[in-house]
Amino acid sequence: MSLRVAVQMDPLEGINIAGDSSFALMLKAQERGHQVYHYTADRLNYRDGRVWTMAHPVRVQPVLGNHFAVDAPVKIDLGRDIDVVLMRQDPPFDLGYITATHLLERIAHETLVVNDPVSVRNAPEKVFVLDYARFMPPTLITRELDEARAFLAEHGEIVVKPLHGNGGKAVFKVGRDGANLSSLIEVFNTAYREPHMVQAFLPGVAEGDKRIILIDGEVTGAVNRIPGEGEIRSNLAVGGKAAKTDLTAREREICAALRPELKRRGLLFVGIDVIGGEWLTEINVTSPTGIVAIDKFNGTDTPALIWDVIERKVAERS
Repeated sequence: MSLRVAVQMDPLEGINIAGDSSFALMLKAQERGHQVYHYTADRLNYRDGRVWTMAHPVRVQPVLGNHFAVDAPVKIDLGRDIDVVLMRQDPPFDLGYITATHLLERIAHETLVVNDPVSVRNAPEKVFVLDYARFMPPTLITRELDEARAFLAEHGEIVVKPLHGNGGKAVFKVGRDGANLSSLIEVFNTAYREPHMVQAFLPGVAEGDKRIILIDGEVTGAVNRIPGEGEIRSNLAVGGKAAKTDLTAREREICAALRPELKRRGLLFVGIDVIGGEWLTEINVTSPTGIVAIDKFNGTDTPALIWDVIERKVAERS
């Protein structure tokens, strides 16, 4: 089966091919004989009931500094001309991101969109996870300084982070003395219109923050991300180190609990984050990463598993 694949993602010039999951998916698509197109979300258009974009036919190769080549852009109707759209642009999960989901929703009856745009819109990472509060550390969503102070008094040490942040950006630990908490809430309230996430600090983060990948609800691998020296953040994008890992019984319980809902919502490619082998902190559905590191440690081929599912779902739709 040869598919026409449109990848909606950030500019190819700026990606790190050594660890970029979208690039790995494009390589595997090309290997399987699929025609790959690239466009950015800001190039989406709507007219007379059709959603279209100017997209570049693209060829990719794992060569640093020479990892892609494009042909002249062509106008493609994402409903009629394409079999699969991979929605892979990085957050922030802002109105631009949300608008892209609204437009792609209009072609979902014609073209398979991964992940399902309605479910992406309705399941932001740090909000969807609240449905599974029984697996989470103590959590507060607020803009109120008094509420944050009371939460700190109860839990001793806390972490404050943007509700729609990504990649470990703007994550702060506040100690028992509460130094700078008022200034931090003031800055967050100025920078963000939405509430913020406040959680009890988990000392277990020093041993790593595990990224677990689920494909169509099934666990396919995991990687442990260990914070760098002097850091509480373990994201690979901010200096965390990847390490081989296995799943704990608690992590398997979490994955089993998530599986039915991920499948129901059409969330085909998902990455969850678990600290200390037991505390679920995020369910990443917008542009999950981590598959390159996982495959490096385990000798697996996660992009192939993803394309197996995509190809099957396209065949079922036709």
